[in-house]
Amino acid sequence: MSRGSAGWIRPMNEVVRPSARLICLPHSGGSASSYRAWASEIPADVQLLAVQYPGRGDRLAETPHSNIGEMSAHIAAELLRLQGGMPPCAQIPYALFGHSLGATVAYETALTLHGRGRPPACLFVSGSAAPGAPRGPLTHRAADQELWSAVCALGGVDPAIAENPELRELVLPALRADIRAGEQYRPAPGTPPLPCPIRCYHSAEDPLTRDADMDAWARRTTGRFTTRERPGGHFHLWMDTRELVGDIMSALPWRHSALAV
Repeated sequence: MSRGSAGWIRPMNEVVRPSARLICLPHSGGSASSYRAWASEIPADVQLLAVQYPGRGDRLAETPHSNIGEMSAHIAAELLRLQGGMPPCAQIPYALFGHSLGATVAYETALTLHGRGRPPACLFVSGSAAPGAPRGPLTHRAADQELWSAVCALGGVDPAIAENPELRELVLPALRADIRAGEQYRPAPGTPPLPCPIRCYHSAEDPLTRDADMDAWARRTTGRFTTRERPGGHFHLWMDTRELVGDIMSALPWRHSALAV
């Protein structure tokens, strides 16, 4: 991580010698701290990391990014530095998990790392249609109150923040930039599929993916594709966290190898 800056990646637990890493990417308007609750559910040998986008948390003073390619380039660069200069066979295996906007950022980050010869062992996507597919009813061009009301209706905003106009004004710039980034993102023409497995989580009660073809994610990988429906709407990932984290761990190739030893 770069000197003089907290960077993009935050540790959510303390692991001296991790056997693997899970890197989590937040939703629009979200911050790294939204994954802190996962730390108590993660296996003791797995390091849990979360991405902190500019414009929130300890990066509140920074200008939010509205380009997913730029965001993923920064994240990939930090992950490569974190992995060090070891050959691939000696590096710590890692997986990416992204929810909503985070799913798209995770996908583009995986593409960048694959291009550098360092693809993730697995890509987990949640609450997001496949890249290039039509998106849900949210739009970055909406008026402040309309945008805020639509986001609050999804259930991801704490009521204390939802009803506080000063906090709303702090959150809105990053939220709008995130939504714009997602709406404007298109994979580069001729983008090859990833070699790693993709596991897709979604909820039938999620208005952002209800009419989306979630199986379209299968075309983004030459590896195994699986999908899992969960209750709870768009923010299903905060319901029964233990079950979700357990499912993620059970789907990881390196966990299967460890259990077989």
